Amino acid sequence: MLKIAYYGDDFTGATDTLATAARAGLRTLLFLGLPSPAQLERAGPLDCLGIAGAARAMTPAEMQSELEPVGRLFAQLGAPVMHYKTCSTFDSAAHIGSIGTAIRVLQPHAGNAFVPIVGGQPNLRRYCVFGNLFASAGAAMHRIDRHPTMRRHPVTPMHEADLRLHFAQQGLQLASLDYTDYAQAESELDQQLCAVIAQQPDAVLLDIARTDDLVTVGRLIWQHARQQPLLAAGPSSVVQALAAHWQGPAPAVSAAIAPAVDPVLVLAGSLSPMTARQVKAASSYEHLLLDAPRLANDAAYRTQMAQHIATRLKRKVNMLACTSSGGEIAATDAPTNARALAMACGELLAQVLKWAPIKRLGVAGGDTSSHAVQALDAWGLSYQAQLAPGVALCRLHSDDPALDGLEIMLKGGQMGSETLFEQLLSGNC
Repeated sequence: MLKIAYYGDDFTGATDTLATAARAGLRTLLFLGLPSPAQLERAGPLDCLGIAGAARAMTPAEMQSELEPVGRLFAQLGAPVMHYKTCSTFDSAAHIGSIGTAIRVLQPHAGNAFVPIVGGQPNLRRYCVFGNLFASAGAAMHRIDRHPTMRRHPVTPMHEADLRLHFAQQGLQLASLDYTDYAQAESELDQQLCAVIAQQPDAVLLDIARTDDLVTVGRLIWQHARQQPLLAAGPSSVVQALAAHWQGPAPAVSAAIAPAVDPVLVLAGSLSPMTARQVKAASSYEHLLLDAPRLANDAAYRTQMAQHIATRLKRKVNMLACTSSGGEIAATDAPTNARALAMACGELLAQVLKWAPIKRLGVAGGDTSSHAVQALDAWGLSYQAQLAPGVALCRLHSDDPALDGLEIMLKGGQMGSETLFEQLLSGNC
């Protein structure tokens, strides 16, 4: 029954794919690590199985250790499509979060010579045109190497818009199909793709310039996956493409989100300008600006801040704890310090929830979300509703009754409108 098994290279992206699959009618569960046989049995029959990971913040050696058992599990499960879920901006580097490393580790477990990389995700205003990636920032559209946020990402800044050249820096030689090729008859496009595969590239980049391109790309992926399991890489548009091929474009379904009845906690570890604007607009919360270097390096300070947050939550105060007011961490080694900060945020969150159990939580920042959820005693997430494109409200699954059923929003730095944190509080009813 399983059609897709995916690994999300960070938790926020993994929940976007969870939401994408669930809204397409696929029975989907996102595990927070390699599932045990008992957890697989509890999940029941699935069309789509996900594993939320943190490979985006790992070195190649760490990725090898992380992904090798994932590849073995996916091969055992027998899903026709293995999906390595990346950010829609493809930010990565040879030394951190290398998508090239991920493909080299996972592809042997699939075996198919065709390794599609799906560029672009139109519902997030990400587009790949003639191999070059474009992404929005507010109302404006930018080539990714000129994007105001992604060109200055603190860990993996994007300096190259041509994804073929970007991945060449990670050891992959890519062929590509342009969106204009999709206008051909299906038989002609199939022949073109077969000719490309015969040249034995490491992967094939598939343009996504328009929403209609998803149907074509989904057909190409599925017809090859039915012959032999394959590895696909890219954002949630991999699942969007397959779903569009199977059943046509999915209708927009907006499930109701009730207003929170208990105090809400938001932990913002993202340094993005959008998160900074969301923090500023969150007028219904008491704001606590955390000292980022101390949080990352001082366990006593973390405990002190956790106790303060828990005390305020117990007094029915909505809390927004943030590690930045919009600036960057003062650091000489940004990747190391950013990761230490994300891990510290996870430890902080675990302490807060131990002392002040709540029912709704928001976490901003890809790395922060990954480490925050990993710090909790939980094993899975299921989809509940959509707060914004790329931002889902999920239900936490845990053997700990205090955590089981916790509603949690995980969002990447650029996702959501300025009022997102207020929406998390007020719902959409």
